Amino acid sequence: MAANSSNSTSGKSVGKQSSPSAEQVVATFQRMRQEQRSMASKAAEFEMEINEHSLVIDTLKEVDPSRKCFRLVGGVLVERTVKEVLPALENNKEQISKIVETLNTQMQSKGRELTEYRERYNIRLVGEDEKQGKADASQAKDSEGGGGSKGGAGVLVS
Repeated sequence: MAANSSNSTSGKSVGKQSSPSAEQVVATFQRMRQEQRSMASKAAEFEMEINEHSLVIDTLKEVDPSRKCFRLVGGVLVERTVKEVLPALENNKEQISKIVETLNTQMQSKGRELTEYRERYNIRLVGEDEKQGKADASQAKDSEGGGGSKGGAGVLVS
């Protein structure tokens, strides 16, 4: 019985050792890039909210604390005083700042993961390939008097 379980696990590990196809590598890389982009857009959205909160907080600090103000809470406009709203806004701003810090940490982690994945599978982006190709072509022209450049091996992602 122990021999059967070891055989099935060794069979699974052999399957994992085989390299994925180029299409699978590209699809995984594109998915990882999209995840990083979505994190970046969410972080930018939260940064804009922080700026809006700062603007409102700065404006309300100059106003009489007993003055009426209106705040949108869950789609409902609520009447409050400035002294009630100001601490809530400052708290919201702090919470959003923490979320942005967390997102930035996750983006850096995802960036390192992407870099490792690119290096593992020798992935080059189209823009990088063109820059390398132009450099190779200019070197080839200098040395050979106008010869073309050769492309390298690996996966090319547009």
